[in-house]
Amino acid sequence: MNPISRSRISVVVCAYNEEAYLSGCLHSVLAQSRPPDEVLVVNNASTDGTSRLAERFDGVDVIDEVRRGLVHAREAGRRRATGDLLVYLDADSRLPPGWIEMADRAFASRPGLVGLSGAFRYYDWDPWGRLLIRLYDIAVAPVTHVLVHHVLRIGAVFYGGAFCVRRDALEAIGGFDTTIDFHGEDTNLGRRLTAIGAVKLSFRCPAHTSARRFRACGKWSVFRLYVRNFCWEILAHRPCDTRHADIRATPPPASTNTTAASCSS
Repeated sequence: MNPISRSRISVVVCAYNEEAYLSGCLHSVLAQSRPPDEVLVVNNASTDGTSRLAERFDGVDVIDEVRRGLVHAREAGRRRATGDLLVYLDADSRLPPGWIEMADRAFASRPGLVGLSGAFRYYDWDPWGRLLIRLYDIAVAPVTHVLVHHVLRIGAVFYGGAFCVRRDALEAIGGFDTTIDFHGEDTNLGRRLTAIGAVKLSFRCPAHTSARRFRACGKWSVFRLYVRNFCWEILAHRPCDTRHADIRATPPPASTNTTAASCSS
């Protein structure tokens, strides 16, 4: 088994009006088998209790970013974080207890690795939607990643809800592209990281997240949205959709357990 590295790890959670979801995200971060060295919440011009909630967690620092937009929040976190490895999470994401340990081992064993993301499981979606995602993980994502990353070397399948990146690699590519509104920002990052190193798509330790966008906009509408912005960013180096809908919903049922299942590192 590969040893855990001594890399300093920072977790950055970007949050705009995420009072309903943020607590679950931070609890999952603080329960990791390999605890992070630093946890930052970027309060992205929230008008609810997001900032106050984050401040109640010991060991969590809050950054205020007044410029609205996910990529602005990501960049603010990059500039403040002190870690060698930066883990970025959406506020509705939940990490199984071994996720950071898995990422740490992956980077420790592969010096040329610059980015890592992986599969998701949806904790508040219907069985049909969950089945579609599992089929996508088996039949579509791995083949697409091999083609665009390992064969053509033009990009990667890279999920923005939970990913880890080397700080020096992120600095080498100039940080996040703040000209992007929302859609395609993760594909943009994976494409630019591909130019300087390896990007891993892992299915060993799925993170959990909310299906609120799928539920609000419809499964096929969101699938089409993601596919076209992935293709445009990979081929044209810009996303197709330059505006996005802010999706906010009620929190998941209290009985939902999103941190009980661990994973093999």
